[in-house]
Amino acid sequence: MDSATPAGRDRAVDALRALAILGVVLGHWLVTALVTDGGTLHTASPLQQMPWLAPISWAFQTLAVFFLVGGHVATRSYASARARGTTYGQWLRARLGRLFRPVAAVLALWTAATACLLLSGTGLETVQTLVKLALSPLWFLVVFAGLTAATPLVTRINPLWPLAVVLHVDLIRFGLGGPSWLGWVNVAAGWLVPYTLGAAWTRGELERRRAGWVLFTGGAAATAALVAWAGYPASMVGVPGAAVSNLNPPTLAAVTFGLAQCGVALLLREPLRRAMRRRVVWAGIAFANLSAMTIFLWHQTSLMAVTALGLLGGRLPGLHTTPDGLGWVAARLGWLPVFVLALTLCWCAFRAYEQGPRRRTGRPSRVVRVHRRPGPAAAKAAPRA
Repeated sequence: MDSATPAGRDRAVDALRALAILGVVLGHWLVTALVTDGGTLHTASPLQQMPWLAPISWAFQTLAVFFLVGGHVATRSYASARARGTTYGQWLRARLGRLFRPVAAVLALWTAATACLLLSGTGLETVQTLVKLALSPLWFLVVFAGLTAATPLVTRINPLWPLAVVLHVDLIRFGLGGPSWLGWVNVAAGWLVPYTLGAAWTRGELERRRAGWVLFTGGAAATAALVAWAGYPASMVGVPGAAVSNLNPPTLAAVTFGLAQCGVALLLREPLRRAMRRRVVWAGIAFANLSAMTIFLWHQTSLMAVTALGLLGGRLPGLHTTPDGLGWVAARLGWLPVFVLALTLCWCAFRAYEQGPRRRTGRPSRVVRVHRRPGPAAAKAAPRA
């Protein structure tokens, strides 16, 4: 992997993308519980019973970093495509094809699983819980695909413009008693903020460390103020039963928190570049990037598979019990290696939808013959027919 990587590739970008994906996966595994209650399954969260664990969501809600990297990579890719003479349609098909090919396998499996569950008499509430959890990653892909398609339009947008939209939407919703559905405008505007920051990174406007410090300190201070004095939740992920979710749809607090995360990401670029010089570390990051969509799309299915198989042994702590204490947290940490094993099995089964079929070892997939006109020495040495 190290020798196959182009010398000019910015490995810090790949490291940030991998860390963002792994943060989302670990966050879901730590704060999502499937609790059995009278023969049905429903979701619960330790943040509901233990709100003082909210800082966990600060570490693992890393979607802003993914949109930052996505905006940077997409704008850079589009500029390169234009330089090569590639049309917008060709570029977009290539970008979205890599994004949505793995989705087909998820939809096919869960369509079949849903039919089997309903035919077997499983309760509708349980089926709804499982399907919603399995397909929840798709909302992110829809938003990311929309922003990718709009890349030529957003390359020059100042991030302050979508930030202003989020601010005014929240003022109308929470300050003036406006309709709650207006918050869904923030699904596009909120994630457009880090995406346009990625475009600014491509333009070279965020190269100085000062930019990272400004984003980090400004975003952190704004988030702290919104949580302390404006009534926004401290958790940066949704909590069942909470009156307001910072993520569904995104609030101003989630966006300012994302600005702080983007600042940290920019400050980590140089340390990450140095770390990526180690071949073993780079191999792990490269593997995570090659399997990013497979990991993202199947991590919830892995959680549910372990939960379902665990029912054969009864109600197991940290898996089926209510997340209401530190004992549950300790037990859930013990289940993480099992979730990793289940996700590895999913990767073995479905990675071809993202990476393509594996080639046979020792045999090239494509032979390129280069025909040269032989020089005088080669002509003399060539055997006669």
